[in-house]
Amino acid sequence: MKSKTMAPYVRTVIIHMIFCIALVLTVPQNSSAFTTAPESFADIAEKLGPTVVNVYTTQVLKSSRVPQIFPFQEDDEIPEMFKRFFGFPHPNGRTPRREMKRTSLGSGVIHTSDGYIITNNHVVENADKINIRLTNHEEYEAKIIGRDPKTDLALIKIEPKSPLPTANFGNSEKLRVGDWVVAIGNPFGFEQTVTAGIVSGKGRSIGTGPYENFIQTDASINPGNSGGPLFNLKGEMVGINSAIYSRSGGNIGLGFAIPINMAKTVIQQLKEHGKVTRGWLGVMIQHVSPELADQFKLERPTGALVGEVTPESPAEKAGIKPGDIILTYDGKEINQMTMLPSLVAQTTVGNKVEITLFRNGKKENITITIGKLKEDQPVYGALEDKVDKELGLTLQTLTPELAESLQIKEKTGLVITDVEPGSSAAEVGLKRGDLVLEVNRKPVDDVKTYHQILKKVEKNGKILFLIKRDEHTRFVVLKKQ
Repeated sequence: MKSKTMAPYVRTVIIHMIFCIALVLTVPQNSSAFTTAPESFADIAEKLGPTVVNVYTTQVLKSSRVPQIFPFQEDDEIPEMFKRFFGFPHPNGRTPRREMKRTSLGSGVIHTSDGYIITNNHVVENADKINIRLTNHEEYEAKIIGRDPKTDLALIKIEPKSPLPTANFGNSEKLRVGDWVVAIGNPFGFEQTVTAGIVSGKGRSIGTGPYENFIQTDASINPGNSGGPLFNLKGEMVGINSAIYSRSGGNIGLGFAIPINMAKTVIQQLKEHGKVTRGWLGVMIQHVSPELADQFKLERPTGALVGEVTPESPAEKAGIKPGDIILTYDGKEINQMTMLPSLVAQTTVGNKVEITLFRNGKKENITITIGKLKEDQPVYGALEDKVDKELGLTLQTLTPELAESLQIKEKTGLVITDVEPGSSAAEVGLKRGDLVLEVNRKPVDDVKTYHQILKKVEKNGKILFLIKRDEHTRFVVLKKQ
């Protein structure tokens, strides 16, 4: 009787034990990584510290004009320190031409044992003299081998007395958000400062250049860290620290590094040729917002939307059209628009690359031959206007006379002659002089056609415009009021 009473209890205990054992067996062996930080970064700092250098630059500023910023009336009333600094006039009335020196501090990382050093372009671009200090306190004068302002990278060279320790390249594409990273540099002149943090984000754009694909980190980076390396826990260099986002000038946990995979290509070309040759696709692209994704029937906002295709470009020859959304490039998914320019730029000229497009609700694969990028490659109307109160636009049909006076190549379209403040049009950035080429993917030859298209859109519905401004086209989405 007793054994029968205990049987259900025993079964429950056994089932519970089996469940606990199974749970333990299914937990990853490295689960401690979720709760504990590395024990120490000392080994990385000790091994890689000697690969990081101080960069001191000097720029000579010549001026023959005297700044008038102090309200002193007589020369005797001017403190001597200000006289020396600002170069006030000689008693004979002549203003001497004088020189002032401006110095700046940065960091660099040793690329080769014979003295090639990687740093930021903004650290050395205006320098008249560049000095390098090693961790053993040896100092050398450096010369610039090549600079690339578009990626903010530079390669400089010293002639060391003996072979130097070097940092090895890693693979920045393997970085994951949440991975530990270590920054070594000279913030505010404090040499060999080591800070650690995690990868906070990837593919960041901060508006400093055309090929932005930054690694974001919360490892403490401050002025003076520029040009220094970002390492992973294997001791591999995965980035070059380049910028911070700060309202005060100090670190607030938003540091940005150039991915080493981008830097590899640039540095190699600077070393071999002193300049960079980039691949060229020939498209103007824009971010795919949720509204645009909805209008184009895309499942989620991803990829790069083509707003314009350059005539005779590789893109045009391959059949890319405005309205196409580039989803992948050479097998790499374009999660953000900013990824595409950097990937194209790194492609060797003449290479064939496969691209996946989203066009008319379907995916298409095309092959394109990448070209060579050549460096360094106002409209108003006054005729009868039509006001669109629902969108806050005043429009005018483009005539040959108007096109000629406004220097517009197009023969058809609508010129925006006014935008109502606070309207849907104003919110998306439309302004006077913009040319409306399409509405909901249909060409608009006159105001009548425009209103016929809008009549089919319900109240609070979304409308897709193709706009041309300053020889470039882009898509915008407006909401019908």
